[in-house]
Amino acid sequence: MKEFLNNKMALVGLDFITLMIAFALFAPFIAPYDPSYIDSKNVLAAPSAKHIFGTDALGRDLFSRIVYGSRISLSIGFIAVGIAVLIGVFLGSVAGYYGGKVDSIIMRFVDIMLCFPTFFLILAVIAVLEPSIFNIMVIIGATSWMGVARLIRAEILTLKERDYVVASKVMGANGAWIIFRHLIPNAIGPVMVNATLGVGGAILVESSLSFLGIGVQPPTPSWGNILMDGKSTLGVAWWLTVFPGVFILLTVLAYNLLGEGLRDLMEPRLRK
Repeated sequence: MKEFLNNKMALVGLDFITLMIAFALFAPFIAPYDPSYIDSKNVLAAPSAKHIFGTDALGRDLFSRIVYGSRISLSIGFIAVGIAVLIGVFLGSVAGYYGGKVDSIIMRFVDIMLCFPTFFLILAVIAVLEPSIFNIMVIIGATSWMGVARLIRAEILTLKERDYVVASKVMGANGAWIIFRHLIPNAIGPVMVNATLGVGGAILVESSLSFLGIGVQPPTPSWGNILMDGKSTLGVAWWLTVFPGVFILLTVLAYNLLGEGLRDLMEPRLRK
């Protein structure tokens, strides 16, 4: 923990993530306006004391929409990564523990999934399904678990020959008990670091989908569709693209910095 506390960049990332979570939790108290309120008298108003981030083409307060958009972007990031971790941990642990044909079948499936470009696979699935928030969470999670599976499989391959695992087998414990009681708790550290980095990636994917118009649909605000709304007025209203773009950049960077700090904490070889 001392190494993590001495990592200033990781602490900066943690502080910014905490700020974004506070935005998401307390949005009704932080946002000065209703994010859907249309003010025709303040269309494309520049940043000012009244609207600190300006307004969009419908007169909606941009700061309020970014604050409420943090709810959507962060929740998609957390839930999508949660789905990916659940799938990856289950399949990777089963493959690593049982080995043999089970391992071969699961890992060949992982190899097949890795052959498809993830973003274009998501685009293909969304083209068939309705682009709702729930579908986006599930699709991002269901196409992002392969790295987790390979990571935890490698960890379990090194752990399953340890004395405490052999002792559990001798005492009659079944495979499920050993996997969930002994192996996963001891192998989950690197997976959590990977998950932290994955949240930033999931937010970036959601923003990209929304920017293309096939992600979160208006009037629900997300950072991606706020950015999409601003591209048509880029020449006259720079704030509509700069502010949501900066929030996306800083949030993804914060998760990457936090993930690097956790990796240094959990990997003794990387400590100074």
